[in-house]
Amino acid sequence: MGPLALGAKSLGITVFGSDLHEGLVTKELREKGIEVSIGEQDGKYLRKKVAEDGGVDWYVHTSAVRPGNKELATAQDLGLKISKRDEFIEKIVQDYNLKMVGVAGTHGKTTTTAGILWLALKLNLPVSWLVGSTLGFAEAGNFVPNAKYLIYEADEYDRNFLAYHPWLSVIPSVTYDHADIYKTEEEYRAAFAQYIRQSRKTITETNLTKRIRIAGEVRRFDLALAIEAVKEMAKDVGVDVTEKQLIEIMNTFPGVERRMEKLCPGLYTDYAHHPEEVAATIEIAREEMKLTGRTGLVIAYSPLQNARQYDVIDSYHDLFTKGVDKLFWLPTTLLREIEGQRVIPPIEFIEKLDNPEIAEVADYDEDFYLRLKDYLAQNYLVAFLSGGAGDDWMREHFKDS
Repeated sequence: MGPLALGAKSLGITVFGSDLHEGLVTKELREKGIEVSIGEQDGKYLRKKVAEDGGVDWYVHTSAVRPGNKELATAQDLGLKISKRDEFIEKIVQDYNLKMVGVAGTHGKTTTTAGILWLALKLNLPVSWLVGSTLGFAEAGNFVPNAKYLIYEADEYDRNFLAYHPWLSVIPSVTYDHADIYKTEEEYRAAFAQYIRQSRKTITETNLTKRIRIAGEVRRFDLALAIEAVKEMAKDVGVDVTEKQLIEIMNTFPGVERRMEKLCPGLYTDYAHHPEEVAATIEIAREEMKLTGRTGLVIAYSPLQNARQYDVIDSYHDLFTKGVDKLFWLPTTLLREIEGQRVIPPIEFIEKLDNPEIAEVADYDEDFYLRLKDYLAQNYLVAFLSGGAGDDWMREHFKDS
């Protein structure tokens, strides 16, 4: 939603919004002059903005907002136009005649999308973009005058991506997820099949992976797919660039925040919160450990969404057997939960591991901070994996390291 707010502002639309907590993109929103209210979404802020000059034309909400949300109920009481982001984005695509380059998939979406954008900007291709994370080299979202393409991270949650008919789709991976939306793996894969049918062309394979010099086999694959996508875009607009040149540019890709992002020497943070993502991130961390001459590898992990963990808990059993020296298991970040469902405690995850002896339960307290600090002092690489708010804790405690 943050990148979409930035993009809408770039079109000259007056944008403001609310959230329960500050996130990585909140600072960027405020720097761009977008007003953000943080705290309880009880509807008072929305009523205030509706009463001001200009009012409100459209209330756009995330899929995380459920029926019963007080702010959503307020928007309904006020008779506002209401939709999720997909309808709003599709209107912009139609109004500005944009060709969507949509990146979908269970994992690798953000890296692939950012990789496409990195190359497109270097080649001066006429692009607008919405990327699901903050970037060091561009705004997370921007609609550029006279753009021909919209590079978009197309999320499958709540079937959002089925609102679009992309000119080009890129799909790094499809692994069953979001059991709260898709009740079976067949239903999940059927949604991707429909997305492919709605796309003019889809890219899922590449032979360029081995020519990319960036840590992590999965990340190299994602960025190789990005190259394949930009080859199509360059051809479409008549830009003369060789595959070799694209690979050379991609080898300078600076990465994405929350994707093995370096917070201080030896300490990295990553958004991995699904077993397959965790496995890929550990592989990247091991390569990074060797490249930087670190002694060993420490993983601190906080799962995301308790309801999801009931479906994947058995998949963790061997994830930490390949080169992980120490594992700290943190509480699950709760999101879109099933009312009354028991929250799985960290110890139950640890008991299912093939190597439980390397793991211990941790929490966001002074002891955990001192343990991590000690491992860093011993020259270990520490990777914090979380889809939740623990990232804020990590940044705050190690900001001066």
